[in-house]
Amino acid sequence: MPAVTVPDITVLPRVAAPDATAVERPVRSVTTAPTGFEGEGFPVRRAFAGIDLRDLDPFLMMDQMGEVEYAPGEPKGTSWHPHRGFETVTYIMDGEFEHQDSHGGGGSITNGDTQWMTAGGGLLHIERPPEALVASGGLFHGLQLWVNLPRADKWLEPKYQDLRGSETVLLTTPDGGALIRLIAGDLGGHTGPGSTYTPMTMTHTTVSPGAQVRLPWRRDFNALVYVLSGSGTVGADRRPVRTGQAALFGPGDVVSFAADPAQESRLAGMDVVILGGAPLREPIAWAGPFVMNTKAEVLAAFEDYQKGKLGVVPATYVPHGGARG
Repeated sequence: MPAVTVPDITVLPRVAAPDATAVERPVRSVTTAPTGFEGEGFPVRRAFAGIDLRDLDPFLMMDQMGEVEYAPGEPKGTSWHPHRGFETVTYIMDGEFEHQDSHGGGGSITNGDTQWMTAGGGLLHIERPPEALVASGGLFHGLQLWVNLPRADKWLEPKYQDLRGSETVLLTTPDGGALIRLIAGDLGGHTGPGSTYTPMTMTHTTVSPGAQVRLPWRRDFNALVYVLSGSGTVGADRRPVRTGQAALFGPGDVVSFAADPAQESRLAGMDVVILGGAPLREPIAWAGPFVMNTKAEVLAAFEDYQKGKLGVVPATYVPHGGARG
């Protein structure tokens, strides 16, 4: 899981330790992601299955794609499909994925890159591995997060952000025990490159074996920690967590977690995604690729899709190096 790494973590800016009076967030639940298949058959873990949407708000779902070692001819993606009313955030740690949408956005992402697609009022898009990866096979690992849009922004013109891994803000903890990749939002006075409509923070953090992390966290945000790989504990009471498990935190000012001293030999430590956002507290009507506020709006989205109002599949698919929105 290379994503973005550094040869010397001690030179990175440090996230200051929380104030002594800061309130530790309790762990409300630890859930285990079920496995399934998405698109044309790539394996996923449904990271937030079993967590109530009211606790996820403003997030809707997250799939961990892989980690899988494909044989030649095995890599798979999705066919063209529509979206309306939310954003998709695709982050690749190993391998490569190509994206194109009917609004002109697209490109290729690889180790540490992120595609941030705001579907807004609607579009069609496709995600798939490049032909070279299909032919050769190889390691593939990533995730896709769905972020809800507030009612006022659900009809925005679609937007596409191409966030290179080199743009990610790299940070560490006071003792240098964790590499924090800040993709979007604010953390301890540092700001990631992703532009969001809903206030939120997203990081991919690698915690060295035996290291403990205490991060300041906005009180008005929810807080979720999902374990991509490795094992450790979450919260002040050190509840055990492992690969494929999500911890939901209660209210407070500090999110804490730690990596077990012994990890698999192939791992640099425990890798986690940390998410938090300001809840929208709006009605959710969700069916398939559409997330709106009312059932009537969802039905209208299906009708618009059938009538071709969400865009058309381009005559020619433009892979890596083509147009980017």
